[in-house]
Amino acid sequence: MAERVQQPPAKRLCCRPGFGATCRQGQRAAGALCGGSAATHGESSRTQSPESLLDIAARRVAEKWPFQRVEERFERIPEPVQRRIVYWSFPRSEREICMYSSFNTGGGEEVGSGGESGDETRLPFRRGIALLESGCVDNVLQVGFHLSGTVREPATSSEPELLCNVSVSFDRCKITSVTCSCGNKDIFYCAHVVALSLYRVRKPEQVKLRLPISETLFQMNRDQLQKFVQYLITVHHTDVLPTAQKLADEILSQNSEINQVHGAPDPTAGASVDDENCWHLDEEQVQEQVKLFLSQGGYHGSGKQLNLLFSKVREMLRMRDSNGARMLTLITEQFMGDPRLALWRQQGTTMTDKYRQLWDELGALWMCIVLNPHCKPEQKSSWLRQLRRWNGVDVCPLEDGNHGSELINLTNALPQGPPELLHRGVTSVTNLEGWVGHPLDPIGTLFATLLETGRGSSLGPWRRPENPVYTPPPLPLLEEGETFAALAVETALMGLGQQRAMPDGLYAQEKVCRNEEQLLAKLQEVDLDEALVKILRKQATLLLEAGPYSGLGEVLYRESVPMHTFAKYLFTSLLPHDAELAYSIALRAMRLPVLESTPPSTDLSRPQHIVSVVPNRYPRWFTLSHIESQQCELASTMLTAAKGDACKLHTVLESIQKNIHSSSHIFKLAQDAFKIATLMDSLPDLTLLKVSLELGLQVMRLTLSTLNWRRREMVRWLVTCATEVGVFALDNIMQNWFTLFTPTEATSVVASTIMSNSTIVRLHLDCNQQEKLANSARTLALQCAMKDPQNCALSALTLCEKDHIAFETAYQIVLDAAATGMNYTQLFTIARYMEHRGYPMRAYKLATLAMTHLNLSYNQDTHPAINDVLWACALSHSLGKNELAAVIPLVVKSVKCATVLSDILRRCTLTTPGMVALHSRRNSGKLMSLDKAPLRQLLDATIGAYINTTHSRLTHISPRHYSEFIEFLSKARETFLMAHDGHIQFTQFIDNLKQIYKGKKKLMMLVRERFG
Repeated sequence: MAERVQQPPAKRLCCRPGFGATCRQGQRAAGALCGGSAATHGESSRTQSPESLLDIAARRVAEKWPFQRVEERFERIPEPVQRRIVYWSFPRSEREICMYSSFNTGGGEEVGSGGESGDETRLPFRRGIALLESGCVDNVLQVGFHLSGTVREPATSSEPELLCNVSVSFDRCKITSVTCSCGNKDIFYCAHVVALSLYRVRKPEQVKLRLPISETLFQMNRDQLQKFVQYLITVHHTDVLPTAQKLADEILSQNSEINQVHGAPDPTAGASVDDENCWHLDEEQVQEQVKLFLSQGGYHGSGKQLNLLFSKVREMLRMRDSNGARMLTLITEQFMGDPRLALWRQQGTTMTDKYRQLWDELGALWMCIVLNPHCKPEQKSSWLRQLRRWNGVDVCPLEDGNHGSELINLTNALPQGPPELLHRGVTSVTNLEGWVGHPLDPIGTLFATLLETGRGSSLGPWRRPENPVYTPPPLPLLEEGETFAALAVETALMGLGQQRAMPDGLYAQEKVCRNEEQLLAKLQEVDLDEALVKILRKQATLLLEAGPYSGLGEVLYRESVPMHTFAKYLFTSLLPHDAELAYSIALRAMRLPVLESTPPSTDLSRPQHIVSVVPNRYPRWFTLSHIESQQCELASTMLTAAKGDACKLHTVLESIQKNIHSSSHIFKLAQDAFKIATLMDSLPDLTLLKVSLELGLQVMRLTLSTLNWRRREMVRWLVTCATEVGVFALDNIMQNWFTLFTPTEATSVVASTIMSNSTIVRLHLDCNQQEKLANSARTLALQCAMKDPQNCALSALTLCEKDHIAFETAYQIVLDAAATGMNYTQLFTIARYMEHRGYPMRAYKLATLAMTHLNLSYNQDTHPAINDVLWACALSHSLGKNELAAVIPLVVKSVKCATVLSDILRRCTLTTPGMVALHSRRNSGKLMSLDKAPLRQLLDATIGAYINTTHSRLTHISPRHYSEFIEFLSKARETFLMAHDGHIQFTQFIDNLKQIYKGKKKLMMLVRERFG
């Protein structure tokens, strides 16, 4: 609350009776005797029993009539009557004072304007109570319709004691204005105003009561009036003297405006007839706070603050407080003035989701206001003009999403006939606009209204009821045996089960999902008794039989909002009472026609028929991932419930295979079923395990030809599941591997895992069973090697090691594929495997085949295949002179890199061929000559490679590579010198370089320095 230090001017004028020929509206029609001795206020200290007629009448008048109308109605009002009216005009309930001094979250928890409820004692209302109970309120005086007093704020460790002057004006049991000298600025009343107000509510007999000050002045003569004015000026001369002199000058001037008006203002005389009777609300602070929250753009909890303001509006509307509409108007004005609206419009971007939710709440509150049956027609007309004015502003955001414009065309796409009954009695569904997800949320509102009406309104913890026993308001008549809870549940079921089209736009679609989940969450809070279960069964049956108007009927159109989440609620609720009906609902709801790849036939007699309202239209469902997750949750719930029932499990399995199209969700269902079937506290459920395996097989088929980052995990899991089912399941997946796995997966994962020791131990297989399973695995491996030798040959050889025929077959597959189907890396890998297994000649054979596929250029001195080439040459050298002689031509043909060739040359000259003496071969013990084949050929090739590489490097050499080039020539000289005339060849080579590249003077100078 923005506590204003200056008192606002009085709203009406008061004058002495009989003053002037006539009395205008707003003037006092008759005076009263001076009243107001301190002794007489005790009359109101305690209500007698039975209550006096004066108090009964005064209380009713004080609640409904402005005091000016009372004065105009009667010639003379006795002082006791005035006193009782003034006494009863102050609010008697603490509920409104609490509402205007703190936020309320809706659950009885009060929150300060900062939105923090961690320290309840710091909330304005609680602090006000604490100040009152601590005796901090003093000097309380009621003069007419004005209450004043002082409130002492005790000193704290960080703040000194504060004495606040507080004043409150009131009319017809409502506080109409407040001021406090504390200087705090907030939307709601400060703790000092609360303390003073509660003092008057709880201790009215201790408050000094006087009639309006004008009544006292009427009884004074001229001398008394002069003395009164002079004393007042003397006491407050520094504050009021300039004003007093100004008023005196105006009064003494005959033509002044003040002399043209009968009477004088009295701030204590109550309200005028024309004054609106409403609680004090600081409009300026409401605007400032909303503007501040909007400017923060969703940071620092501003969204929460705005939602708390919306909750306050709802609270006001619930109490039929006219400030609800007034406060919402102020909030809306600030929303319309938000500069981000113009920016988003200019940039062509949409507002954020959080911001759109605030606009939705704004619209919902206006819906509550304009539909309020207690509003006057002129109020509704005023609001309509205001809403039209806002709607005409360019930046006013539009509702995102089409709520039902396409649904209306559904009647043209469906067979015409008698409408199926869905509602109670004889009401049929004719409006196909979606109720759940609608901007006005009709189902949610009606559900909450019915449920709240049935439970009765809560008074809240701060209410001090006037009567010892609270009596709820009379409820409308219900049919025999009917309850409001039953009506609420029935309403929710009708709305949730309505067939409705998915709206356009991300936010609108998210809103449909969100509203449905919120409504279902409220439904789940309702305890289901026998009567409610009966309603559930009745509505579920109607939904199954209700035709095109039901989302669970046989006729379904492609763009229909799925019923998965709703069906899950019905399934879990009905399962203990009617399992068949529960499964019928859940199985019918599994449909997701928007993902069907081909449109169905036009035969409407077939069950679960799908109709497309808009031909050739594939809607963009932004929430499809969430919807598929809900479909998966429904299927998982059914699988869990069907454990132990083979028939039900088979039916659920068929539904999953037919309706779920996402491999990841089917895989999740398979995993869920596997976990449920293998719980530690019970024996494995073989039927459910088979269901899990079937789902896993479907996942394998769906992802076989598509990329899926979880594919390897899926394959491993399937083998684990098949192992739990038994050896026949493992044999089956190996027999049909080509429909489930790639050749690589089948050999490296499936067959390898099946033949592992852990699998054999897990299955408790005997020797015959092990051999049979191994034969199947070897057959699979050979088939995969034939289909994909590049990736499966090595795995096939490994799997077939213990079977000679199978191993030879795999080796022959490798040889057949070596010419065309395999690269040098794969062949070198298999060759190394052969040598490791003790087949050096086969390794040599594969290495020579690999060499034919290799090509190393002059500058590839870090190629990954270099190690394989060196290994192949070392293998050939170890086998003997003939093998080395056969491989060197291949090396010369494939390798052009001088450093690699020189490395091979040096290795061949260090030891004699066949020194390893494999297979007990004899060796001559002599080193091979560089002047004879095959090393002569290798030496010439190496020298030629150095010459070619040198010229290639000199073509584009830069100075920073000169030193590296000199080192390269040094290595070349070492190779040249291995020949008998190498020195001469190298000298000629250097001379040629000097001649050809004489332009590179600095480089040639370095060459001369090193090589002469």
